[in-house]
Amino acid sequence: MGIGTVGVLGAGTMGNGIAQVCAAAGLSVVMVDISADAVGRGIATISGSLDRLIKKGQLTAAQKAEYLDRIRCSTDYADLARVDLVIEAATENEALKLKILAQVDAVVGPDALIATNTSSMSVTRLAAATKRPARFIGMHFFNPVPVMALVELVPGLRTAQATVEAARAFVAAIGKTSIVAKNSPGFAVNRILCPMINEAVFALQEGLASAEEIDAGMKLGCNQPIGPLALADLIGLDTMLSVMEMFHAGFNDPKYRPAPLLKEMVDAGFLGRKSGRGFFDYSA
Repeated sequence: MGIGTVGVLGAGTMGNGIAQVCAAAGLSVVMVDISADAVGRGIATISGSLDRLIKKGQLTAAQKAEYLDRIRCSTDYADLARVDLVIEAATENEALKLKILAQVDAVVGPDALIATNTSSMSVTRLAAATKRPARFIGMHFFNPVPVMALVELVPGLRTAQATVEAARAFVAAIGKTSIVAKNSPGFAVNRILCPMINEAVFALQEGLASAEEIDAGMKLGCNQPIGPLALADLIGLDTMLSVMEMFHAGFNDPKYRPAPLLKEMVDAGFLGRKSGRGFFDYSA
């Protein structure tokens, strides 16, 4: 099955990034969110991202116009009726995702594929909200989507192999590289990454080194492009805490216990870049 039209549910950071790369690959996109303001912010973010590429000489103004013309914004799920693939990119809230996926399943055509961009939830459980679990798959993009090359494909227990192959072909068509991971908390990448970040928070909490020194050590000593604490700020400390709590509950293993300092930072409203302060100060 060829994928020519993609529906993207959510116009936030992940959703608008997915919409951008799909449009850049020549696909038609329907980007849906709950309000005109939300989709307006999403398309404005895409426009700004494309402007930065123009300034770098990587894109022309005419190409930008073509990309934007391929993206249709909507607040009505009915506009997804003719898409070949829907990618759900809503907030990491299971109840919300289950509700949205059931609504989408009732609207899209019988041959359409549905994917979730969840970074840690059970794909099998989310698929059960639909009547097409064989045509449902996890498609985990990484932030920022236009820059990061990887998409993690996660089949649920009832996902058909044909769905995996269609998803793999789609990922290649939009210029990304895919890996296939088992449906397990955090899949492959976050299973490794998030406990590493959590351990960096423990190290800071115990006074082993300052935040600046921890990040410098991991960048210079382990060749990481960004330190773990700065990465936590980029991801969002509330998101990090949610993932670690899910790991802790899902594996019932104390090694996934969230660092108390991480909990305290979230309680204080220090969520990282999006709040202006996390382990580092972004107020300027």
